Amino acid sequence: MTAITDADVTPASYDDLVDLVLRGGFGPDPGTQRIAVAFTTRQAVRHDGRSGGYRNEVLSLRLAAAVGSCAVEPGELPDGAIDDCVGADVARLLEHELLPVRVAALDAYLMHVLPHGRAVGALPSDLPAGSSLERSRARAEAVVDLLDVTRGRTVLVVGVVNSLLEALRARGLAYIPCDLKGGATEWGEPVRTDALSELERCDAVLASGMVLGNGSFEPLREHALRHGKPLVMFAQTGSAVLPRFIGAGVSAVCAEPYPFFWLDGGPGIIHRYGGSERSGAAL
Repeated sequence: MTAITDADVTPASYDDLVDLVLRGGFGPDPGTQRIAVAFTTRQAVRHDGRSGGYRNEVLSLRLAAAVGSCAVEPGELPDGAIDDCVGADVARLLEHELLPVRVAALDAYLMHVLPHGRAVGALPSDLPAGSSLERSRARAEAVVDLLDVTRGRTVLVVGVVNSLLEALRARGLAYIPCDLKGGATEWGEPVRTDALSELERCDAVLASGMVLGNGSFEPLREHALRHGKPLVMFAQTGSAVLPRFIGAGVSAVCAEPYPFFWLDGGPGIIHRYGGSERSGAAL
């Protein structure tokens, strides 16, 4: 077949994107592309001035110069998953029994063949140096700038990050916080655990790339597409995957490939696709 090398190709679904990759639709045969390094990153954080903290765990796979990632619930990734990935080809990993492995492999492949940049529609934005909280707030501003909604509207937030909620509050936007962990926000608001049941109550959706790894991305995308609602993704997980769905339910993506803002205090770059943000502005 003739390779589809145009980054504007929009898959009809997540499974359709995987099928395109397996058929060599984005360039090199994934069966010839081998993962050299697999690793996990585990983090615990509690910012100064915040009442609570949280933990993260991320599986990352390196393909040539690219790193693809998928967040997992802490402690849920089997020890043998990393061993499964090292030396394996991408095609094999795209059929792995664990969804996070499949997502990280897809992300690594797409990062390799379609690296973030203006050539694929990404607008780079500077992420300034600073403390973890300062950088979290700067990223939150970049993400929320992508939302095309007016004051008083309600945003379903899937994957609670208090800095994002803080930015929404500053813009006069109501929100419904959802996260599988449950609990409460910094302001004592209850966190729902079933995002899909809240979709009818919102005007827009702001979702973490983690929805790729837990299987809830497609219902969110299909709802947004069917109802014409903005769906903005903030993506450490699947940062190279989610931009492929702009125009197919996803309206904008703030892509943040490894290394993530919480790993380093120096300056960095995030990549924004779509939306009505202040294009390419320094944060």
